[in-house]
Amino acid sequence: MTADPATTAGAPLPRDEKRAATPAAPGGVARRLSRNPRLLAVAGAACISVSAMLVRLSATSPETAAFFRCALALPLLLPLALRERRRLGPRPPRHAGIDLLAGVLLGADLVLWGASIPELGAGIATVIVNVQVVIVPLLALLLFGERLSRRFALTVPVMLAGVALAGGVAEAPGTAGDPVRGVLAGLGAGVAYAGYLFLLRGRGAATGPRYRFLPVTLATVTAGALPLLVGLVRQDLDLTPGWPAFGWLATLAVTGQFLGWLLIGAALPRLPAKEGGSILLVQPVLAVLLGMVFLGERLSGWQAAGCVIVVLAVWDTTRARHPAAEPAPRTRPRARGVRR
Repeated sequence: MTADPATTAGAPLPRDEKRAATPAAPGGVARRLSRNPRLLAVAGAACISVSAMLVRLSATSPETAAFFRCALALPLLLPLALRERRRLGPRPPRHAGIDLLAGVLLGADLVLWGASIPELGAGIATVIVNVQVVIVPLLALLLFGERLSRRFALTVPVMLAGVALAGGVAEAPGTAGDPVRGVLAGLGAGVAYAGYLFLLRGRGAATGPRYRFLPVTLATVTAGALPLLVGLVRQDLDLTPGWPAFGWLATLAVTGQFLGWLLIGAALPRLPAKEGGSILLVQPVLAVLLGMVFLGERLSGWQAAGCVIVVLAVWDTTRARHPAAEPAPRTRPRARGVRR
């Protein structure tokens, strides 16, 4: 496997990358974000963390929310994708196919996650979806041979316990839904979410950091097509949700789909799988805090403890190691003319 360009010390940047890395204003926010993939991932997770709140405010079905989340983001993504295509050329067919497949997984995640909320409640449903933090590194281990450190193996149970507490698992159940159906839907959403994140990271690492908008745009097309088809079959799709539901869904498209996945898509290819998945665990914590501020939801002592546990565990997992403590990444020269 070819070394990740973002983690290879001293590698010269292509002309396009040099232009992208040159800040408009020295010391600006854009410069700090572009140079630190961890900050990009945190910013993306923060944008996506408002999704549950906006879906709840829209009071629409899971298929309706997922469809408009993607459909309303496309007018923002398409001009950027077309400009990128003119500058860099078309997306290679194989990689475009991976982008479309990733979008199917994202669409499945959005629909299944929305279906699990009425059965389990928002807190527990959010906890179950975060099985991605374990699945993504395991996929990287199986397919790419990325070894998992003992520190990560010991920290994952602590992080998941913190997410469970933050989601309200220690509280009295507040829903009379079908827990078995909800757990199955939530686990399915978590697996689909992990597959999307894995493909998002893998396609960026395979093609280099040049493409930013085309992959997200292609994935958004199929991510919106899946809830459209499911909603038409189940007759649960509302194409005229009215106001203010449409306003909440438009905000969801800008934050959760446009900004969120562009930032995460730029960050994950430059991070090891275990770090990228761990940073995204701040998403449910931020969702709990946003619910307190904007929806008047009360945060219990257990939930506050869970938020602290997750933040500390994520910090411990992703903090920079001393160079002497980490072996240098091994690189192999790539033979000319070899197709991958």
